[in-house]
Amino acid sequence: MRGEDDLPQQKMWVMVGLEARIPQDHPLRPIRRMVDRALRDMSPDFDRLYSAVGRPSIAPEKLLRALLLQVFYTIRSERLLMEQLDYNLLFRWFVGLEMDDPVWVPTVFSKNRDRLLAGEVARLFFEKVLEQAQREHLLSNEHFTVDGTLIEAWASQKSFRKKAGGGTSQPPDDPGNPTVDFHGEKRSNATHESKTDPEARLYRKGHQTGAILCYMGHVLMENRNGLAVDARVSQATGKAEREKAVAMLARRPGTSPITVGADKAYDTRDFVHATRTAGVIPHVAQNDTHRRSAIDDRTTRHEGYEISQRKRKRVEEIFGWGKTVGGLRKVRHRGEQLVSWMFTFTMAAFNLVRMRTLLAEGS
Repeated sequence: MRGEDDLPQQKMWVMVGLEARIPQDHPLRPIRRMVDRALRDMSPDFDRLYSAVGRPSIAPEKLLRALLLQVFYTIRSERLLMEQLDYNLLFRWFVGLEMDDPVWVPTVFSKNRDRLLAGEVARLFFEKVLEQAQREHLLSNEHFTVDGTLIEAWASQKSFRKKAGGGTSQPPDDPGNPTVDFHGEKRSNATHESKTDPEARLYRKGHQTGAILCYMGHVLMENRNGLAVDARVSQATGKAEREKAVAMLARRPGTSPITVGADKAYDTRDFVHATRTAGVIPHVAQNDTHRRSAIDDRTTRHEGYEISQRKRKRVEEIFGWGKTVGGLRKVRHRGEQLVSWMFTFTMAAFNLVRMRTLLAEGS
């Protein structure tokens, strides 16, 4: 029998809690538990960011949970995030809003978020998540992989112009979208800079690719389960990958020898010497095209070298997730500090997703 499509008067009261609307096996539940543990540990650090007097602002815990949702679900703006929070019960539950709590105005949310962006909150959150992975015995303390990737800056090629005093500039034919003809003009980071994001650099990784305004993101991955154990951002230069790799390896605790896998870009005498001096065995892919590799048979003859070469490719999964899901293909912030904040926070979000899967498989 067909049911009636009547439109009764809207009920005044609904006796169903928000917790009951979320399935018990929903994948966000274990992530929410890990996030809450990390945020509880960060509570003293939040106290130092806020004044003891004045009107209460948005709780930093709610801000970070909302930013995590923005990463998990590839929401491109704060306005769309607030729209989802208004009617999406799953989002309300994850952030910690009740059914009848008002949603923040997007500009108010952004201004409160900027307080977190100005501090080391992303780095601290990243480390608290790693501590949970360490307690669950998910991290390797001996074998690692390092790699870097380009992160396109929030700046167009048209904004890359001569620095002040580098020549006269013609008035634009269209102030909103001017025509810029830079064909045949020799442009370099020494003579030009982006007027939109001066800290971005024009760079390309290979001869077959075009140069873009970008930053460079660096990740140190442990090889057991493919979790990111360190994340950094730098200006894009030819030596940035190797310099940041040495810096990240120097921060690893302990004095026992470790191995680090890397691609051919790290096969230089300076990098190999720096890692060996620091007690790190470089399992770097040999680059012997028209040159002599810095890695010889002392390293390649061991079985562990082949294992590191297989494992190191998993770092591309981290970069792939960060760009396709986490919004790192082209960042929405300007300046190295803000880009670094979002990159580190996105790597923490990746670890949460990865840990959820690993812990589910272990159970």
